[in-house]
Amino acid sequence: MSVKIQIFGGRASSYLAEKIAESYGMELGKVTVTQFSDGEFQPSYEVNIRGNDVYIVQSTFPPSENIMELLMLVDAARRASAKNIIAVIPYFGYARQDRKDKPRVSIASKLFANLLITAGVTRVITLDLHADQIQGFFDVPVDHLYASSIFIPYIKELGLENLTFASPDVGGTRRVGSYAKYFQTDFVICYKHRNKPNEISTMSLVGDVEGRNVVLLDDIADTAGTLSRAAAIIMENGARSVRAMVTHPILSGKAYEVIENSLLEELVVTDTIPLKRESPKIKVLTTAHLFAEVIRRVRKKESISSLFKF
Repeated sequence: MSVKIQIFGGRASSYLAEKIAESYGMELGKVTVTQFSDGEFQPSYEVNIRGNDVYIVQSTFPPSENIMELLMLVDAARRASAKNIIAVIPYFGYARQDRKDKPRVSIASKLFANLLITAGVTRVITLDLHADQIQGFFDVPVDHLYASSIFIPYIKELGLENLTFASPDVGGTRRVGSYAKYFQTDFVICYKHRNKPNEISTMSLVGDVEGRNVVLLDDIADTAGTLSRAAAIIMENGARSVRAMVTHPILSGKAYEVIENSLLEELVVTDTIPLKRESPKIKVLTTAHLFAEVIRRVRKKESISSLFKF
């Protein structure tokens, strides 16, 4: 007797969970959340999940209740005798805290991994981790997906001539290098120095963008200050156009105003985090088909890495 699959969504990602379930060809499982007057909540499954493979879709952006809800859903599935519990985390929050970059701080992403394992997760599926080494924080399989399977077809549709890729910081060199290799073109790097988080003191451009159509690539856009600054420097150095493609649109503070007042032609993002509001400069591409296909391949024990061999 084959194991049945069921897909559920936490409240923060219910919009995406519905699209994933639809793309997979099934209905989203029903979860209800009881809310107490003091803010405490209790999620519960409203269908039988005994002996089944349970996929729980929940991004873990703030508030921290999103993480707590995911942990409680995992724990509830374990106590309800699910066979396998797979956490589908489109945006893995706290991934920027992947090491001790100064004394007396937490490695929060490792803590989060420990909590998921303790709760009962048997597999994790996530997209564009901020730091690749986070995969090693888990003692269960981690399927680390890449937004390149979504962005590359879109870039092809644009049909840009004299294409050049750019990284807004040194840490993204590997990412832009892979895109440049696929499109057989050049890439440049914006070198930045921060005085403190979310605040850039200096930025300079390494490489030539004269007469080029530039595509900035990054995994996270938080305040959008880096993207705006990079776009300005790129245009000052003679680029024909500049646009950005970012996987996770955190977009906190005045990020929307920063983007709309920037020299970016557009900011292309995925739906791992819901937008707070619409913007004429922001285009959203869905990840639902990618996650649904990965779920199919996990079930059929097929290769996942082949999805990203462009």
